[in-house]
Amino acid sequence: MTDFGALAKQVSNWGRWGPDDELGTLNLIDAAAVKRGVAAVVDGRSLSLAIPLDDKGPQLGFIPGRVNPLRTMIALNQPFSDDVVTMGLQAGTHWDALAHVGHDGQLYNGHPADTITVAGAARCGIANVKTVVSRGVLLDIAGAKAVDALDGGYPVTAADLDAACTAQGTTVEAGDVVLVRTGQMQKFRAGDRMAYAYPSAGLSLSTAEWFHDHDVAAVATDNLTCEVYPSEIDEPYLPVHLLHLVYMGLTQGQNFDLEALTADCAADGRYTFLLDASPQPFTGGLGSPVNPVVTK
Repeated sequence: MTDFGALAKQVSNWGRWGPDDELGTLNLIDAAAVKRGVAAVVDGRSLSLAIPLDDKGPQLGFIPGRVNPLRTMIALNQPFSDDVVTMGLQAGTHWDALAHVGHDGQLYNGHPADTITVAGAARCGIANVKTVVSRGVLLDIAGAKAVDALDGGYPVTAADLDAACTAQGTTVEAGDVVLVRTGQMQKFRAGDRMAYAYPSAGLSLSTAEWFHDHDVAAVATDNLTCEVYPSEIDEPYLPVHLLHLVYMGLTQGQNFDLEALTADCAADGRYTFLLDASPQPFTGGLGSPVNPVVTK
């Protein structure tokens, strides 16, 4: 049985960038990381990794109020046409803010969890993240295992991440943004939203140390929860979320559609690229929808 408390201490980045830091591992994206991304561009082709923003999104009501995007018209040819959207900020392809979860009354870097109020996040909110532009690295876990998709509920391990790097000839460097493919997105694309949600292959507890040791700036997956679900341990709830967001300060993304990118990378043998996945600057936001764009 994993000792969550010991693991949290082992991967903690509290104080690493000073007592007031609210960015966490995004501090690792420096000029060198961005230049590596630019250097990975060969053909100038771009691909979006976002799922459609509409009422057929992945939210099934498990979290009350986190609704799929509802777009409605408010003006028709007057002479302009206009529309509005209501949606959960974590409803589609998105980043979680570090303030998205807390543990034992604290957010990342020891900021008090009660700094989150009805006004939103006063600390560690998504508006602190001005840009996410760096070298992106795809780790195709399913491909490395020679399967179309991992079984539902499969916990991706640190050994799996290493195996994908070896199979692809890829080295993850400090400041990279890592995209982990399980193949779970295929269920959503096929229209089976329940199978997409549960059970889900995803990141295991063992991967937290791997991301910490490799100084990864952010991680995103092609599933609903980022981590394996159901979780490996009963308590605390969604433990990988807590390790990433609270203790590591590792920005975490979900619902990234990696299918077209995976086919493209398999075709040209290049699994690194320039990634622009900058969030929207919602003041006090606990997350943000994003249209991640890969340029190869």
